Amino acid sequence: MKRKMFSNHAVAALVTGIVLSCFAFSANSPTTPAPTIAVQSDLTLLQCGNLIYAGNRSSVCFADRFLTDVATQTTLRVNKKFCPVRVDADALFDYPFCVMSGNDDFSLTQKERQQLRKYLTQGGFLLASPGCSDEKWDKAFRRDIKVSFPEYPLQPIPMSHPIFSIVNSISRLVEKQGKPVSLEGIEINGRLVLVYSKEGLNDVQYASGCCCCGGDEIRDPGKVNVNIFTYAALY
Repeated sequence: MKRKMFSNHAVAALVTGIVLSCFAFSANSPTTPAPTIAVQSDLTLLQCGNLIYAGNRSSVCFADRFLTDVATQTTLRVNKKFCPVRVDADALFDYPFCVMSGNDDFSLTQKERQQLRKYLTQGGFLLASPGCSDEKWDKAFRRDIKVSFPEYPLQPIPMSHPIFSIVNSISRLVEKQGKPVSLEGIEINGRLVLVYSKEGLNDVQYASGCCCCGGDEIRDPGKVNVNIFTYAALY
């Protein structure tokens, strides 16, 4: 695995088998989550963080089902549940892969932008898409990414990229209505570090506590997400 980081906490955990508590948040309010201990995060496994950003914004409408598929379809040892983590927290670097989603307009704080930049330039990986193909969230995400990475613009990802073949063979992407679509991404030093879909890769039909219709979500998003996670782990 060509992982450049992460924190000393993560390295120590891989050696000693430290187990952290993950906190889940209530779906009742995206701005005032109520923490409850949901799962135990064993850092001897590959972790996937669910980003908390812009205060207390997070997502209940991104399914973690693809992590189970990664565990069954590859030899990677994976925690099959998301662990919520604040983008401005040091604990972010315990999670080599994170998802980010939501609805409506938002704005990252300066600290969050700096931390996200550090995370992605030092080996982290982000998979992002709006809930229900939300246009306001799409515009907000693009705005903050442009501010955080002025020299690394979002670019279309060609279908020849390994994320479309590393586990599942994917020859084309279409949204729910059958319209061809593409993914966008940011590449730093020859490595893809961010994948973005404005239509959505949330796989909402398997997202517990989510009432979202999915908008124009890409078909078979779970297969795409398996590939993206596996690429992030191995490259």
